Amino acid sequence: MKKIAAIHDLSGYGRASLTVAIPILTHMGYQVCPLPTAILSAHSEYKDFRSLDLTDYMETFIEHWKELNLHFDAIYTGYLASVKQMGIVSDFFDYFKDNNNFILVDPVLGDHGTLYSSMTPDMIEGMRQLCSKAKVITPNLTEAAFLLGRNPRKEISVEEAVKWCNQLSELGPEHVIITSAPGSNTCNVATLAYNKLDGRTWRVLCDYVPASYPGTGDAFASVITGCMLNGDSLPEALDRAVHFINMGIKSTFGYNHNPLDGMNQEKVLHYLNEPLPYYKYELVTIEN
Repeated sequence: MKKIAAIHDLSGYGRASLTVAIPILTHMGYQVCPLPTAILSAHSEYKDFRSLDLTDYMETFIEHWKELNLHFDAIYTGYLASVKQMGIVSDFFDYFKDNNNFILVDPVLGDHGTLYSSMTPDMIEGMRQLCSKAKVITPNLTEAAFLLGRNPRKEISVEEAVKWCNQLSELGPEHVIITSAPGSNTCNVATLAYNKLDGRTWRVLCDYVPASYPGTGDAFASVITGCMLNGDSLPEALDRAVHFINMGIKSTFGYNHNPLDGMNQEKVLHYLNEPLPYYKYELVTIEN
């Protein structure tokens, strides 16, 4: 069974980070090996949450994994709480990366045009360094702007978003996937994926739903990790991840549900192992 090292925080309540990644990836048939960065009473969007920082223990855990001579088929990172944690993870990449596995970095920095409250400008540079060692990165539009040093509050066109994918690939990753990108109109939202190896950009559009749920980015990156480890092409992985998130949001939106609880992904896990009803990905080209 293929093994995935998942480096995230663990929330006791609310669907986010490891409580999202583990059920998705195990449902897809993988063994998830969590390396927790912190333990939270509830995810960080809940007021007055309690947190136990595990930075000082991460190196001890990693040292034991080295003693066990472990190998991981994929390494997947999400929220990191400090520059020091980013340095620990960077060293983890250097030690456990080989020619037969890949690294996916979900550069969790912010959303809706702002940094998360716990993020600082030096953490943006730390995340850039991690992205340089990844094969795949999955920023949302706000995080893409911060990584590129752009204004995260400025509205951009589809053409500019496609160019951002190309520019982010210059940091190092082969595949750049930007979520919550502008669609063709106000009724839809786009997810873009750029393959540096062949210079092609793919897009999947889905209906805009006026709802926001914590943890959907974690779920999206988890599905991408599982699909690419399965050998799916970039557009196939993109299509399945978008389909899963779209169905999860729609299955949640119809209920009287506290949005902070997250997406009801338990209701839609079966979509991960079912054939897609149709393919929605399309090739995007823009003039230079």
